[in-house]
Amino acid sequence: MLRRLYDWTMSLAARKSAEVWLAVIAFVESSVFLVPADVLFLPMALAKPERSYRYALIATIASVLGGIAGWTLGYYAYDAVARPVLEFYGKLDAFEHLRLYIHDEWEILLLLLVTSGFAHLPPIKIVTILAGVIHMNIWFFVISAIIARGARFLVLAWLLRRYGEPIRHFVEKRLGQIAAVVAAILIALGLAYKLLAP
Repeated sequence: MLRRLYDWTMSLAARKSAEVWLAVIAFVESSVFLVPADVLFLPMALAKPERSYRYALIATIASVLGGIAGWTLGYYAYDAVARPVLEFYGKLDAFEHLRLYIHDEWEILLLLLVTSGFAHLPPIKIVTILAGVIHMNIWFFVISAIIARGARFLVLAWLLRRYGEPIRHFVEKRLGQIAAVVAAILIALGLAYKLLAP
């Protein structure tokens, strides 16, 4: 099923309505969808590098709006909607583990929001729903989401515009790994600060 979702998402990049689909995928990725918007963003930016920043802006706005939808699901409809979605994707255990650990620790959740927004660690939908469940301040949430998602899409746009096709392999294979390592370091530092702070 995952492979079919991936292939279907990739096929959208060649359509005239690709920008609309990019917005839709970026929106639902942040709340309920499994395939990241990068799958559509990368081929679109490579095909028309002069529009890469436009695509980055579209993806960022839609992703932040999707994050707000995820926050709303967590805040108002966790048991009715968000929990079944997480269960369907096999992410419920990871979510519940984070939920038990974080409670109302906004600073750790902010860190997770930034790392998930930039490096998909953990998946963005888990963090957006969790932010709603613990009643994180919506404005802190929105600002963090703009920074995290904007940084990711703008960095990708800059790399693709500057280096074009030769950088695609690096972006698809290595950038995620590097970002994941940086994200893991940031999370570890945040947790250490939290545990050692007086």
